[in-house]
Amino acid sequence: MSYHVPVMLDEVIDALRVQRGKTYLDATLGGGGHTGAIIEKGGSVVAIDRDDDAIGYCKSHIVGDVTYIKGQYENAVELVVGAGVKSLDGAIMDLGVSSHQLDDAERGFSYMRDGALDMRMDRTQEFTAYDVINGYSESEIADVLYRYGEESFSRRIASAVVKARQSSPIKTTSELAQIIAASVPYRKGGHPAKKSFQAIRIEVNGELKGIESAINGIFGMIERGGRLAVITFHSLEDRIVKTAFGALATDCICPKSFPVCVCGHRATAKPVGRFRPTAQETNVNPRAKSATLRVIEKL
Repeated sequence: MSYHVPVMLDEVIDALRVQRGKTYLDATLGGGGHTGAIIEKGGSVVAIDRDDDAIGYCKSHIVGDVTYIKGQYENAVELVVGAGVKSLDGAIMDLGVSSHQLDDAERGFSYMRDGALDMRMDRTQEFTAYDVINGYSESEIADVLYRYGEESFSRRIASAVVKARQSSPIKTTSELAQIIAASVPYRKGGHPAKKSFQAIRIEVNGELKGIESAINGIFGMIERGGRLAVITFHSLEDRIVKTAFGALATDCICPKSFPVCVCGHRATAKPVGRFRPTAQETNVNPRAKSATLRVIEKL
């Protein structure tokens, strides 16, 4: 099994219009699918990831002009400039969790595999899913599940979690998944714990906090005519990307109640498109089903 199957790979490479000798940013390296494809087209890549496993894997599997940096995409500008790169010809952000992280039970991301409650993308980080489940109050857990998982049974699940941990801490993914499943009376399609595990993972890794700033910072480094592509996997991510892209592609961003423009904002981007995976791709890779690719171009 490969480390990670990149979603809409051909669409991303086509959208970026990769050219030989140009420099691109892969702000979420993962298994290196996008980086490898850019290298094959003759481009060079600055690749960022917070996961040591991902960087180690790619270093041993990708041959080409790649500068690897451990870090998070919200710090991309600082990291890229620190590597001696002053501008970019394009960039890709593939948000979410990699196939390897989901498939490795020890990482604790999956409700389908038994492992420790971890969910850290950067394993040098101390804060884990265990701390959320066993340390947060009932109201805090409910808030996380509702805010980041849009879980309608958040209060019921939080109550069950707090009750279960009174006798002994909840230590494994299977324990948590069973508690959640017993708390959700009905769910059409998907595992009852899917939304909760997504929410806890986002909380542990602070995934939504830096998306907008990362988009603005990375786009600011892209040369005229270059493109930024972002792949999201759920509505919370996509909403942030859509809003950020919209602001970059809009002239006036004053409140609609203002009679005249006072912001002086001018569009620096134009939308290229919004793309969804083909039926053929989702048949081969079911995890691609929820993905959305948005692309903008620097004016």
